Amino acid sequence: MAIGFTPKYTEEIPLNAGEAQSALVRSVEAVHQLGWKVLQLSASGVIAYTNKGTFSWNAELRVTIEAEQVQIESASTGSEMIDWGRNKKTVDEFLAAYNEFATLSPEELSFKYELLKADFVAPEEDVLKLPPATTAESIKEFFYVFRPVKGYTVTPVLMYLNILVFIVMAIAGVNVFEPSTESLLSWGANFRPLTLEGQPWRLLTNCFLHIGILHLLMNMYALVYIGLLLEPYLGKVRFISAYLLSGITASIASLWWNDLTVSAGASGAIFGMYGVFLAMLTTNHIEKTARKALLTSIMIFVAFNLLNGVRGGIDNAAHIGGLVGGLIIGYAFLPGLKKPTHAGLKFGTIGVMAVLILTSSFVVYRQIPNDYGVYDKKFAEFTALEAKALEVYKLPKDAPKAQLLKGLKEDGRNNWQKSLKIIEGLDKLNLPAVFHERNVMLKKYCELRIKSYDLAYKAIAENTEQYKEEMQGYNIEIQNLLNELTAQK
Repeated sequence: MAIGFTPKYTEEIPLNAGEAQSALVRSVEAVHQLGWKVLQLSASGVIAYTNKGTFSWNAELRVTIEAEQVQIESASTGSEMIDWGRNKKTVDEFLAAYNEFATLSPEELSFKYELLKADFVAPEEDVLKLPPATTAESIKEFFYVFRPVKGYTVTPVLMYLNILVFIVMAIAGVNVFEPSTESLLSWGANFRPLTLEGQPWRLLTNCFLHIGILHLLMNMYALVYIGLLLEPYLGKVRFISAYLLSGITASIASLWWNDLTVSAGASGAIFGMYGVFLAMLTTNHIEKTARKALLTSIMIFVAFNLLNGVRGGIDNAAHIGGLVGGLIIGYAFLPGLKKPTHAGLKFGTIGVMAVLILTSSFVVYRQIPNDYGVYDKKFAEFTALEAKALEVYKLPKDAPKAQLLKGLKEDGRNNWQKSLKIIEGLDKLNLPAVFHERNVMLKKYCELRIKSYDLAYKAIAENTEQYKEEMQGYNIEIQNLLNELTAQK
């Protein structure tokens, strides 16, 4: 199967000395037998068009005859980026017909060659003798991959969108090599504590963010490769639907598996497209000659990237989630692909898959525990209560006694008691040991504050300094705890 800006397939057959003329005759006879149209004829060979109808797939066949070999090249004439083995089939058809004329006698070959000479183009018009493409022309052909054409529209648009987001982030000051966690989160990365706390849009926005320029380039290469293969086959609507839905399944899988991983990148959605293609390749819907080589290539890509993800630092959960989602979507698309003119089946399948994936994702989303999110939310309440309890220290030294007592008891001690209950509740959450160790210190901190406030209250109420030394001891312990807590951040 040929893939490229103009899909091609080439074969070469050897020639013995003096066989060039007979090879040309046999080639022209084969083209006529197949009903193809001769576009150019010269001593160098023949160029023909398969002529299978305006709305059918057609190819340009070039038979170039040299002293020691005949080169047969079939190239697609449409705008498709992949030929699904049809160019090879065209060459095989030509060779089969070419071999049927191997029995022509030397006299017949000589006579037919003399007749053909009347239709030879002038040497300066012989396309087969044109020089190879220049470097500039080769570069121009390379950049065709960035240009939307029929059968390859969604892929370059997705590529542009990913690149545009990256450029805008860079202009905004995000590091292009190692963006900070804060930058990624502010631009929409997937992160359980935030995504589950009322920000589900991160499930999709993270698919268009990248963790550095190398991450972007690798993902865009993989996107272009699978887009060239798959978009002409699926069409625009199926392709973009599969991409977005696979991206969501990847994000949900990442959210379910990872507690504190900041996830970003198009790789989950791209793995989904590889999953769609794997589904196609495990059926008889793709031509057998193309299926085996492609299946091996795709399986190697998937296996390599999944094994590479085991090293750490790579969100393999998103890759697997996207891959599985893509497989399901690919199998669901098969009936519609077998009936390409059935628009109802096509859009009905897309609708059903969208409802199924979005509904199941919502159910999983609601079931994922968000202990980290709860911790952050409750700790914010703790911080607010702490600030309120400490306001008593802002009162002037000559404040009325009643105001000081009220500040110590109602605004102080009561808020420390509430803070203590919050920490005791947080200790019941399913969090790593470091959080529980911190909670122990915070509980002790609250208890020391309560004792300190009780003594301060008694000292003011009784108008005595007999508790001064004990209060100083509590203050030293409190300060030591605060220093230790600060060092842990």
